[in-house]
Amino acid sequence: MNTVYIGYDPKEDTAYEVLKFTIERISGKNIRVVPLRKDILEHIGLYTRKSQLIHGQPYDVIDGKPFSTEFSFSRFLVPALNMYEGKALFMDSDMYLRADVNELFELCDMDYYPVYCVHHKYEPENKTKMDGKEQHTYPRKNWSSLMMFNCGHSENKKLTPNVVNTQTGRWLHGFGWLPDKEADIGRIPEEWNWLDGHSPVELEAKNVHFTTGGPWFKAWNPRGDIEGKYAVEWCNDADWLKMKGIIKFDKDYMI
Repeated sequence: MNTVYIGYDPKEDTAYEVLKFTIERISGKNIRVVPLRKDILEHIGLYTRKSQLIHGQPYDVIDGKPFSTEFSFSRFLVPALNMYEGKALFMDSDMYLRADVNELFELCDMDYYPVYCVHHKYEPENKTKMDGKEQHTYPRKNWSSLMMFNCGHSENKKLTPNVVNTQTGRWLHGFGWLPDKEADIGRIPEEWNWLDGHSPVELEAKNVHFTTGGPWFKAWNPRGDIEGKYAVEWCNDADWLKMKGIIKFDKDYMI
């Protein structure tokens, strides 16, 4: 059974539930979906990283830098959570899956690479995210938003809980545990991490990444017909979950 770990932040519970639903709806029973919940990881002692809140913005105590979600660093615990065995996929919660994720596991079948991701060349236009948090720019921006870990690879065994809890965010998101930051990272086609406002509109997305916000933010609006199409699909799934009482969501502002 393939395992997908989704970053979970209580502020974006709706986004998480919709992504989980699309994975299970499209990919069937051969997928195990696991939320990366900070409270649970802290309870079991795997996540001990400290932060402090300054003017509503969380700051990491290790490097003094602001961060935006509760799973900004815990994503790098995936190899440890998977017992350093097999392959496991990490996904940001602000995504919308449109294809069978089992295809991605088949695509990343070479044991040579410690990790696979889309090699974006991306710099965000806005300095502030939809939730008001600061937008950060760093090398390999958005590479770590979707990662297929070859958990048993010797390089990934360097990602111990102690390392994840003590290294800087720049080191972690820059794949600092890998000797060669380019050659050691396998390539995933861009349609698996299609960035709104950046990826080519003619490229049919298999997984949409709402980097500028998303339909669950009332202030968000799609930029162009393609983003609108994906947003309507997302809203349709959100409507179904709302009907089942799983989420609370009002899409009237957008459609």
